[in-house]
Amino acid sequence: MCGKHESEYLMAEILRYRYNTEFLTALCEKIKNEHIEFDHSAFLSAVFDEEWESKELKERMGHIATCLYTFLPQAYDEAIKILKPVSSHFGGFEPMIFPDYVQRYGQNNYTLSIEALEHFTQFSSSEFAVRPFIVSHPQKMMEQMTCWADSKNYHVRRLASEGCRPRLPWAMALPAFKTDPTPIFPILEKLKNDESEYVRRSVANNLNDIAKDNPDLVIAIATDWLGVTEDTNKLVKHACRTLLKKGNPQIMALFGYAPPNDMSLTDFELNEIVEMGGRVEFSCRLAKEVSNNPLSHSPDKIRIEFAIGFMKSNGKLSRKVFKISEGVLGGKKKADNVKVISKKFSFAPISTRKYYPGEHELAIIINGVEMAKKTFLLEASK
Repeated sequence: MCGKHESEYLMAEILRYRYNTEFLTALCEKIKNEHIEFDHSAFLSAVFDEEWESKELKERMGHIATCLYTFLPQAYDEAIKILKPVSSHFGGFEPMIFPDYVQRYGQNNYTLSIEALEHFTQFSSSEFAVRPFIVSHPQKMMEQMTCWADSKNYHVRRLASEGCRPRLPWAMALPAFKTDPTPIFPILEKLKNDESEYVRRSVANNLNDIAKDNPDLVIAIATDWLGVTEDTNKLVKHACRTLLKKGNPQIMALFGYAPPNDMSLTDFELNEIVEMGGRVEFSCRLAKEVSNNPLSHSPDKIRIEFAIGFMKSNGKLSRKVFKISEGVLGGKKKADNVKVISKKFSFAPISTRKYYPGEHELAIIINGVEMAKKTFLLEASK
């Protein structure tokens, strides 16, 4: 399992426990208020069946939706009439069971389902549930989502962008948009200057997804959008984060990071053995070479990163890049041309990454260029 997928798995592990007795009991109370015939005891027994503990996050979400289908009126329109007011009492991740219900049982009632998804997303998110509708009604849904981009509600506007991300985590993929993402662009164009940072961040995430399959298209958009407003600049920077971590030359140049041809990295040291739960500590010296030419004293923008090649369960390394800092290097004073880099990385247990003993790699990256690399051994706790 690669680092990114492992991180997503561990986060899902945390979220699945949010579907607990407290949430389900509160859900029953609200449903009972709208539908007196609702058998909450039988519903809870059906949810917490013998296989409940073994179910993963999306399985639990779907299982609850399936149980709702069993204990609510079988007529889809009647069930939605009950669930819409119920959903308004909840917020956060858990109420995604409501759009999941639509995804499972509303495919044959497009109009009512789209209205329901627009309602439900205002209290949680319908980003997963819209995707089967995009696959089955691509043109119709993209027209709908373009309309949602003009909504007065920022949750609905975010759905317009988030729902059509080509690589939305934990969601079904949209292969057509991996191949040709241009149908998404009118939505992103509408939302790039949205008043809500929550919406603008979704635009950035969508572009970051697109960059993984179509980097040239995102480079063109970034070039066009950069410099318009400070908010847009922030959006573009976040949208290009994968390209920056990959050291894409065009993106590096766009943000003013030149190749570090006149820089040298020396005195690279790290502790070669790290015990599980401990820290790898490393340091080095970055210097800009200057000459008698006054132009060589002008400061250069620098982006300093380090990469760790993590040992995975399959014995292979999975590399992840971490930013240390951004700034400038160079000036008339000698001290302006030297920067000492010192950093620590903890291998203490965390919920979003699992560590395995073995030989790891650590590299120093300046403006997208790997300048030095060493190995260290992560040992199991004694």
